[in-house]
Amino acid sequence: MSEFVRVETEGGIATIRIDRPKMNPLSIEVQDAIGEAARQVSADPDIAAVIVYGGEKVFAAGADIKEMQRMTYTDMVDRAPVIQDCFRAVAHIPKPTVAAINGYALGAGCELALCCDFRVAASDARLGQPEILLGVIPGAGGTQRLPRLIGAAKAKDLVFTGRMVDAQEALAIGLVDEVVEPEEVYAAARRRVERYVHGPAYALRAAKEAIDRGLETDLETGLAIEAMQFAGVFATRDREIGMTSFVEEGPGKARFEGR
Repeated sequence: MSEFVRVETEGGIATIRIDRPKMNPLSIEVQDAIGEAARQVSADPDIAAVIVYGGEKVFAAGADIKEMQRMTYTDMVDRAPVIQDCFRAVAHIPKPTVAAINGYALGAGCELALCCDFRVAASDARLGQPEILLGVIPGAGGTQRLPRLIGAAKAKDLVFTGRMVDAQEALAIGLVDEVVEPEEVYAAARRRVERYVHGPAYALRAAKEAIDRGLETDLETGLAIEAMQFAGVFATRDREIGMTSFVEEGPGKARFEGR
């Protein structure tokens, strides 16, 4: 994979750990490794949820600008779709995902966090899309995922100005879902997803796909996607377990098997 990205698994939760000193710049090597890690955890049936984590100091301060500075237009014509494929692999992990954000999540770092279902940030974290300050625009999903999350006007404010927001503003505008003390970020991220470890894996997968695909289309098409996913989970063992448990024991007592 890469010396700068590794997958650590404990208790059914995988952590995609970015570790490239000092600020976790997302070079081409790191981008490719993140995509590979995402595909790895997606395919592992023993993994129920995923944390994307840059460590105790910084999530990711952006792309490797020195590396990009040398790239030409034709270089980026070839590379831009690959960057998006790497990040798309994170967005398409068919399991609950959470970004655990310490320090900076800027540029491509913020775009990586946007690929997750949830975002937990340290109280001193800073997030933003500062690409405009370099004379470019976000290229790994920032112009698309950010407005879908926080609305067009707020997204344009961040993208047009390149300004950073602190954790409290990020929480207020919906860019992050929880703010905790810096030393609690990873633990809070684990708490957020550990509830899914013994959950109905295929129902969770179906719910995520229905929501994510439905957001990309009109209501009627979205409802058709939902109906297809809803019918599909009736083929799972967990559906039998869940409904039998409800009838015999009441709600919330099912012991799912993840199949």
